[in-house]
Amino acid sequence: MLLYMSQSQEATTSPLHSVSVAGVVVREDGRLLAIRRADNGTWQLPGGILELDETPEAGVAREVLEETGIHVEVDELTGVYKNLTRGIVALVFRCKPSGGTERTSSESTAVSWLTPDEVNERMSEVFAVRLLDALDSNGPHVRSHDGKRLIPAG
Repeated sequence: MLLYMSQSQEATTSPLHSVSVAGVVVREDGRLLAIRRADNGTWQLPGGILELDETPEAGVAREVLEETGIHVEVDELTGVYKNLTRGIVALVFRCKPSGGTERTSSESTAVSWLTPDEVNERMSEVFAVRLLDALDSNGPHVRSHDGKRLIPAG
């Protein structure tokens, strides 16, 4: 009883985080699938909030299909990225296209296959790094950002 009482009197708050998933879809020619978001016009990789009842891999496949019309085979986790300002943890997976046809959705106004150079030109650093990290074999990478720039580790 004493333990229960001491715990109930302490001010305890649990951090609230949102978990999202995203797919770095790499075509055989090395081009990367990207979308221009309908809500803010920025270029990003396809992804979204993970549903409570789905695995991360199933969530990636669902989100990529919903936003781009492309079916994927999920390969491997390439990075974990936390937006410190918004409390979002993003799990990013490298994927291979396995069918479908590019199309926009209510969440995307453009779908395009970009070169790594085009990724750097069109995307902010905090999103470009997710695609570029997926191209190397040193992952999975773990990075944090404030929504605008990467925060150095340590």
